[in-house]
Amino acid sequence: MNQTEINTSLFKRLRFVLVETSRAGNVGSVARAMKTMGFTDLVLVAPRCEDPLHDAEAVAFASGAGDVLEKARIVGTIGEALEGCNFAAAVSARLREFSPPVWTPRAFSTHVAGQAELRPALVLGNERVGLPNEIVEGCNVLINIPANPEYSSLNLSQAAQVLAYEARMAAAGDTVIDAGVGFHGDAASVTQIDGMYAHLEEALVAVGFLNANNPKKLMPRLKRLFSRTQLETEEVNILRGIARAIIEHAPKK
Repeated sequence: MNQTEINTSLFKRLRFVLVETSRAGNVGSVARAMKTMGFTDLVLVAPRCEDPLHDAEAVAFASGAGDVLEKARIVGTIGEALEGCNFAAAVSARLREFSPPVWTPRAFSTHVAGQAELRPALVLGNERVGLPNEIVEGCNVLINIPANPEYSSLNLSQAAQVLAYEARMAAAGDTVIDAGVGFHGDAASVTQIDGMYAHLEEALVAVGFLNANNPKKLMPRLKRLFSRTQLETEEVNILRGIARAIIEHAPKK
């Protein structure tokens, strides 16, 4: 199995479970957070809001992720929600004396992304009271999102977004996709760049900025500066045009 197939599988394997959610808008916001990162499997356990998959607030907050809402399932128990899953992570800002091992979102994501046999679930609790102890204790790990200890409050959709982002990064990596945006010219050759340096030096001498008899370190420093820019042919031509204009307008000696 190649890397692309392994990475793609996590987007199909990972499930988000919301337990006793009070606000339909939060359900929609979580759906949006999931879809922006490529995840679609959403299950609601005994939601406290009426018709959370079609409520106007849920649809509005989903903002284009209506398909995730439409495919979401509503069940009565956590056991039903985790059917088919073999690795569950409770998400909580509150650490408990008796709890499974505490992991960060990144540790969880790295673990499940690298093991195609896992069918993982992220379990998030009610907005006000979080998850009951019995659900936390029944999970394999407890995820605690590192945050400002003086104010570590994340709302439900913010927590879901952090988790979905870390899962996506673990699955797809952090390589920026070349979308072909912006101009990409041909790299300038060594000969073209050397000609530009000679032209610049001539211009700097013409205006008295560079003393040809005592040049010191100016030209080596300029070469060092431009070497960091990966000059393109058109950029070299622009700089030579500037040098030409300087020479033409320099005071005649």
